[in-house]
Amino acid sequence: MTTFTPNAPMLDFLVLSVIAEGDAYGYQISQIIKRAANTKDSALYPVLKRLQENSYVAVYDEQYQGRNRRYYKITPAGAERQAELLNEWETYKFIIDDIVKGGNSYDKE
Repeated sequence: MTTFTPNAPMLDFLVLSVIAEGDAYGYQISQIIKRAANTKDSALYPVLKRLQENSYVAVYDEQYQGRNRRYYKITPAGAERQAELLNEWETYKFIIDDIVKGGNSYDKE
């Protein structure tokens, strides 16, 4: 069980990061995301729809065991957005780690 719940930008970042590693289908993405976010499978589809509407992912269908499976592929704009979010995440992670580990980087005036 995860105490911390990701917000919309974090979910976008996680989904784009998964897809950046290779085309993936919804259930596959949701299982990977569940490692970090205790979300229902159905919560992923609005995220995927938003990413598609923003042209960050492209969608295509492929047959699998007689059924249609919808795959998501990162676009160049999506790769750029994922890189921006990764940069923001690295900065945020550094600050959180600094605070949690007793860092006192804040300059008092």
